[in-house]
Amino acid sequence: MTSAALLTRMIMAGQGKAPADLVIKNVQLLDVVTGAVTLTDIAIVGDRIVGTHAAYEGETIIDGAGRYAVPGFIDTHLHIESSLVTPFEFDRCVLPHGVTTAICDPHEIANVLGAEGIRYFLDSAEQTIMDVRVNLSSCVPATGFETNGAALEIEDLEPFRNHPKVIGLAEMMNFPGVLSADPGIIAKLVAFQDGHIDGHAPLLLGQSLNGYLAAGIRTDHEATSAAEAREKLAKGMAILIREGSVSKDLKALAEILDENTSSFVALCTDDRNPLDIAEEGHLDSSIRRLIAMGRPLHHVYRAASHSAARIFGLTDRGLLAPGWRADIALLDSLEDCQVSDVLTAGRLVRLELFAARKPVAPVGLTSVKSRTIVADDFIIPARPDRNQTPVIGVKPGLILTFRESAALEIGERGTQADIAQDVLKCVVIERHGRNGNIGRSFVRGFGLQRGAIASSVGHDSHNITVIGANDEDMALAVNRLIQLQGGFAVADGGKISAELALPIAGLMSLNPFETVAQDLHHLRDAALALGCVLPEPFLQVAFLALPVIPHLKMTDRGLFDVDKFDFVS
Repeated sequence: MTSAALLTRMIMAGQGKAPADLVIKNVQLLDVVTGAVTLTDIAIVGDRIVGTHAAYEGETIIDGAGRYAVPGFIDTHLHIESSLVTPFEFDRCVLPHGVTTAICDPHEIANVLGAEGIRYFLDSAEQTIMDVRVNLSSCVPATGFETNGAALEIEDLEPFRNHPKVIGLAEMMNFPGVLSADPGIIAKLVAFQDGHIDGHAPLLLGQSLNGYLAAGIRTDHEATSAAEAREKLAKGMAILIREGSVSKDLKALAEILDENTSSFVALCTDDRNPLDIAEEGHLDSSIRRLIAMGRPLHHVYRAASHSAARIFGLTDRGLLAPGWRADIALLDSLEDCQVSDVLTAGRLVRLELFAARKPVAPVGLTSVKSRTIVADDFIIPARPDRNQTPVIGVKPGLILTFRESAALEIGERGTQADIAQDVLKCVVIERHGRNGNIGRSFVRGFGLQRGAIASSVGHDSHNITVIGANDEDMALAVNRLIQLQGGFAVADGGKISAELALPIAGLMSLNPFETVAQDLHHLRDAALALGCVLPEPFLQVAFLALPVIPHLKMTDRGLFDVDKFDFVS
């Protein structure tokens, strides 16, 4: 809370009657409202900008000569767990890219640990230098068609409702539950009618979309085509243009961002891993790509800051003007979005800021409770029509999967994978110690010629998903993950060729993001050595078990048809 003394000092410094705490001198300020670029000083007291468009003096001076100042970026939807590092390491990794606010849904850890996982994120958010805000996970479990580790009803969410870091209700991905007025879903929607409710409605259009929006849902990050996004915009839905490590919708949606829509469009990652951040950047990557594609420059920066803040009710940020929160990215180039310095709440981001954070103890270090797996666990019995065996079709950059089929050979060990047709086994193993389920099917699109890839990151219930060309390597990879208490593993010819341990709920590493990036590089090389043709094979594996994204998915209970919302017989 701002004290009377501090507020008085802000008022005096804004008038030039007292020195500011910090002044950025001679910087080119981008006005995201008008597009004007003005040479000015920016004066800051505490966490607030108190003066622009004038000359100021202050106790600390930052030389802004030759640089541009823009509002700090806001990632409007992500799951920090899917970045594979702790909230503290995410903070240290992403803040230097100009992202001063991140709106996260701790949905992944909540599916493993329930309320304990949400509490861990809120405790971490109170310590991060970046302003991490939380939307409370709305769908735990996401559906009743898979086994997860916890369940969150409205009674479990209510204790967190008034936490200062909580914005509202996270992505309502169970849109069939909304449309059918499921009582549990309705209870959550009713409780958050006076706050923000985040959406998740892939391919939902027409009157079904109308019914979904009638519930008070206001945003969507799942649009994958301009036509879909335009209908949602026309119906009052804010569109979050997503560009992550797996879900890459920016190219398809770029055309919707213009001078007419930029106040109703924001940006999100949903999610990027440390290797991609090191190689490409974070939201700064999306900004430079949108500008390179001809989108109007100040409207892109508006979507990345002020529009995002407005959409999510963060009324104190998103502009560089007196009275606004001093979240500022200093750029060497507006067109290339080259971030050279960042201020968050008036503090220049330096290593000592991160070192001063109070530690938060990790949770969920023994969450993988599967039994030891053997090769026979991967035998798939023959179907009556062997020439029409269902196959999940995977394409790079999409978490949408496709319904395909293949004629597969039947051997002594059941239906066989067929490398020549790029058809591999795809198996999901329940890992929460609830029932020991194993779901088995086939997938096409990975290109593996041998070996196996396994992951304990399996959205949204986070069972172990493994794909492979032979049963022995699949069992080896899965058992290594059980030993590691979660992570990624590549098996090749009876040996583990690469791995990454993720012992925090089977989702996050205990290591620095630099180490995680190196391990991901080794994993990518190991997958490439197997013949993999996907640029992000591990995150693509992780989405094979997500039965709320069309069209065909694999869960521990069996092959699931999302369009019919039922299992494939």
